[in-house]
Amino acid sequence: MQDKIFKALLIVSAIVIPVIGGGIIYSLTLDASGAFEHFGFWNFICSDDWVTTAGKEKYGALPFITGTMLTTGLALLICIPFSLPVALFTGEYFRGKKIATALATVTDLLAGIPSIIYGLWGFYALRPIFMFLNLSPQGSGILTAAFVLAIMIVPYAASLSSEFIKMVPADLKEAAYGLGATRAEVIRRVIFPTAGSGIFSAYILAIGRALGETMTVTMLIGNTNQMPETLRTTGNTMASIIANQFGEADGLKLSSLIAIGLILFLITAIINLIGKIMIRRAQHV
Repeated sequence: MQDKIFKALLIVSAIVIPVIGGGIIYSLTLDASGAFEHFGFWNFICSDDWVTTAGKEKYGALPFITGTMLTTGLALLICIPFSLPVALFTGEYFRGKKIATALATVTDLLAGIPSIIYGLWGFYALRPIFMFLNLSPQGSGILTAAFVLAIMIVPYAASLSSEFIKMVPADLKEAAYGLGATRAEVIRRVIFPTAGSGIFSAYILAIGRALGETMTVTMLIGNTNQMPETLRTTGNTMASIIANQFGEADGLKLSSLIAIGLILFLITAIINLIGKIMIRRAQHV
């Protein structure tokens, strides 16, 4: 009887998840169709206009796609040099020792902090520093948002990467040491090839979190509906423009915001798909 109930739950779960995913895509596509029909799919994606004047409405997603890619890409570039050493510290160099346990605990704690806390910290602590250093004229902008995003995803990526590093079989490392390999050579020739696909997947998940982050970015990016000229200028991401203007939107503007949400959904899905393909290829090498 228990086996039948368990199998039934598995079948229900296998059906419900695709139905939910399909329902999300269908509802977003249906509500976004007004904007795509009015402006054209590619014109909407490639246009940098955002005019809300009644009778002259014209909406385009390019500034927000650009802002999203810039903040996410820069956050990842900042994240990797910090998160990977933390993962090696807790997962390999000092594995099982008190200092590694303490650092891993702090890392897990930082990974679980709500994004609004990071946003408040960035706004009141980091933004004045950026203004003082003249990294951003207003303190807010692409660079500020990307820096705080990087701080958000560092513990997330480090914690996951550490777990994959710990999963590397001890026999492989001992064999390498027995052949005279140094710690650096073991990391480069044993740990990275073995745990590489897992570490890569950790960064793919970190990218997914950065792409969809809303509150932190909304508080720090400046919220201007224009193409960012440099990293020091203000802008908007797809998530932040929806958060800022969804409450007061209706008609064509509402359809355009939902269309931006659909594009964000598709970009996230494509990145995850590419990540899975690369992980599979790496596993077969």
